[in-house]
Amino acid sequence: MKEIELVDWGVLDYEESLARQREIVSKRQAGECGDMLIAVEHPHVFTLGRRREAQENVLAPGDVPVVEIERGGDVTYHGPGQIVIYPICLLDDGERDLHLFLRNMEEGIINALAHYDLAAGREEGKTGVWIHGRKLASMGIACRKWITFHGLALNVHTDLSYFQRINPCGFSSSVMTSVQAEIDRSPLPMTDVLGHLQEHLCASLMRKPRSN
Repeated sequence: MKEIELVDWGVLDYEESLARQREIVSKRQAGECGDMLIAVEHPHVFTLGRRREAQENVLAPGDVPVVEIERGGDVTYHGPGQIVIYPICLLDDGERDLHLFLRNMEEGIINALAHYDLAAGREEGKTGVWIHGRKLASMGIACRKWITFHGLALNVHTDLSYFQRINPCGFSSSVMTSVQAEIDRSPLPMTDVLGHLQEHLCASLMRKPRSN
């Protein structure tokens, strides 16, 4: 099984993390590093994917920056209380199916949320992870020479009111929810959720964490 390095950037400005991602993709192309599963939490930002309608779904961003990027999908929000994961992976011949890669990421999130007795799952024809018709996690990736980047965002205890400034992924903001909103217990430590998420994403992407 291929190895993957678990990296935690902590809280980092979105555009800085984007520059870092692109640099790592170039290094991965040159064989100067291995696969990485990067965790980060961003200050408030809206990101625009390649979908034609993305700009129209930005309603009232206010003081939140809007950044156009190369991933697939529509507009989404990143902010405090949300875990963002960027899998930078070189896909081998048997892995070169981006739809399958997205489904595998969804599977990792679903299995991680089972630790909190959440019966999360998929909605037919919709990307991401859902529960009772509401969206817990969004995702969109880009790929250069079969190296993936961008990734997923899981709402843990995110301030969902920020989604009201956009139509997230083309949907009404009311569709968005968070792990905290769906469980009846004390606030969840982000580190605990991240640990489960890393474990199950490694398994679903068929990679093992690299030993230090």
